[in-house]
Amino acid sequence: MVSLIDLSRWQFALTVCFHMTFPAITVGMSVFLCVIYAMYWRTHKPVFLQMFRFWRRIFAVGFALGVVAGAVITFQMGLNWGVFGAKTGPIIGPIIGMEVVTAFFVEAGFIGIMLYGDGRVRHITMFASTVMVAIGTILSSTWILAANSWMQTPEGYALKNGQYVPTDWAAAIFTPAFAWRFPHMLLAVLISGSIFIAGISAYYLVKNRARGFARRSLSIALGVAALLLPVQLLVGDGVAGYVDVPFQLSKLEAIEGNWQNGNTGWVYFAIPDQTAARNIIQLSIPWLGSAISKDPTGKTATPGLDNTPKADRPDMAATFWGFRAMFYSSLFMFATAFLGVVLRLRGRLWESRRFHKFVLWTTPVGILAILGGWVTSEAGRQPWVVFGLLRTSDAVSNLAPGSVVFSVIGFSLLYLVLLVAYIVYIVHTVRIGPERDDPRVSPDLTPGLAVSAEPTAQFVAAEEVSR
Repeated sequence: MVSLIDLSRWQFALTVCFHMTFPAITVGMSVFLCVIYAMYWRTHKPVFLQMFRFWRRIFAVGFALGVVAGAVITFQMGLNWGVFGAKTGPIIGPIIGMEVVTAFFVEAGFIGIMLYGDGRVRHITMFASTVMVAIGTILSSTWILAANSWMQTPEGYALKNGQYVPTDWAAAIFTPAFAWRFPHMLLAVLISGSIFIAGISAYYLVKNRARGFARRSLSIALGVAALLLPVQLLVGDGVAGYVDVPFQLSKLEAIEGNWQNGNTGWVYFAIPDQTAARNIIQLSIPWLGSAISKDPTGKTATPGLDNTPKADRPDMAATFWGFRAMFYSSLFMFATAFLGVVLRLRGRLWESRRFHKFVLWTTPVGILAILGGWVTSEAGRQPWVVFGLLRTSDAVSNLAPGSVVFSVIGFSLLYLVLLVAYIVYIVHTVRIGPERDDPRVSPDLTPGLAVSAEPTAQFVAAEEVSR
């Protein structure tokens, strides 16, 4: 029999994972749109306007779905997690409210110009609107990370009349977790968006279509990924060293996959048995765990989850595999970016069809990495909803389990339909291709750009040159 708390957890996990699928694409893509429109404004090369129009289509639908899915999470905090909302409302409420006041207002004020102003307003207005939308998406991520980071390492509060109230807003917002998790998440969405763009761009190189568009999109996307991925690995190590070790050691214990102390290796595969406090199957690489702990002698052992009292242990399977999904996906993306740099230096980046096919298959990997990271963060915090202060079992609303089962099934079906619809839309848009967005084909929406009287011939000639 599934308990009320498990049902509520599953519903919240479902809505959060569905919502995070869209910021994983749109936040990085909003910054990408700023870059390519700036390049178009500076150079007036039609290919950059073509890139802007095409990627804006995919951004727009993902942005809309992300806003709707995010609103559901807010309502769920009051319905399924009413005790949590009542106890932490004086802190979490204003932080989430600031997302509305800043991010939503900024996005709402400029998204219309960005989506429909092409060819109708001046270049500076289009660029400024695109920048403001990108700022809005980053502000939204900032406030969400601030609220969640307070739940990870709460500071700047006092307990009064059964509620956690702020005593120092700076400490409550800029917690130790926020200092590392915000740059970690910002880098993650930039990398995820870049890999997503690179994958779709590689599709056109494989199909030998719109090569001018595809080459520039792939070049920028892989360049961004190659620059940011090494930084991301360092920041991720900082999250473990400066957040998990001093504040949430139980999470790190579950991530490492050891029940007892003494293993100096690194566990890369395990099937944990939470009840028996052991791993049914465990495979590890000798010495590597000690090396990750910055001890090359191989003598430093990673801590085991047995160090944590049984009532305070997170679910090892969810935490262990959530981290592995994030880490293995990151290595996959790192390999992609590294191969891209090697091929670029050898002058074979545009001719290697095997690499293009490989990049095509990496399209969703960045999204999987982000989802794995959130599973690690949230599952590893259990059994606390506010770490060390409020247990998840004490934060759930006293609802009838039957009604929660109905809502879980309803949300699952609804989100499945929306996700399939979004994937179908992306596939449909990609199949149509960016050719329709080339201003040499549709010059009526390109103010200030001198266009040939025979745009189709010019378009074909340009494509032949790019090949």
